Amino acid sequence: MIKNFLENKKAMLFDLDGTLVDSMWMWEAIDIEFLGAYGYECPDDIQRAIEGMSFSETAVYFKERFDLPLSLDEIKAVWTRMSIDKYRHEVPLKPGVLEFLKYCKENGIRTGIGTSNGSEIVDAVLTSLKVKEYFDAVVTACEVAHGKPEPDIYLEVAKRLGVKPENCLVFEDIPAGIMAGKAAGMPVIAVEDDFSADLMDEKRALADAVISDYRELL
Repeated sequence: MIKNFLENKKAMLFDLDGTLVDSMWMWEAIDIEFLGAYGYECPDDIQRAIEGMSFSETAVYFKERFDLPLSLDEIKAVWTRMSIDKYRHEVPLKPGVLEFLKYCKENGIRTGIGTSNGSEIVDAVLTSLKVKEYFDAVVTACEVAHGKPEPDIYLEVAKRLGVKPENCLVFEDIPAGIMAGKAAGMPVIAVEDDFSADLMDEKRALADAVISDYRELL
């Protein structure tokens, strides 16, 4: 039973894009628009190439691969501006997220986010979707030594929540994130997402369980 995964768990740890919010399509659209402005077509392998990278690491990758005439700070500023507008107007929560977050709050279960996104973007999406109050800690990959699939980010979220890794449950939508949670010694539930549908077999093999709607846990 999927509900059994909540037993003895004191904290729920979430990725953001594709896990809490339906936004992976948006980042592909931003990459296409951004690279198009500099005369490049967006390569098919770009999303898998940057999977798990922090916001800063992704900027470095883009600058070096496409020889962009922008500083790293300028690249991140453009992405932030482009994404915040879309987050505020076009990105919904994944099915059942609000109900599950309310359940956690009512039952004293701590909640945290471990994301590759920049802090300004995370703040904008949580505020616009009116769920900021439900999270006790937010850690971005820029704050830890290594991005996903290394365990650093989820270990840091657990540390800030004051909860042992074995008492945490991780929710992720991509293989690198699932691997990060498992490497941190935490069970991981994979969240179905249209953007990573072609990776579903890999996700099932890596994760402890799969959900399409958070209400499955309630």
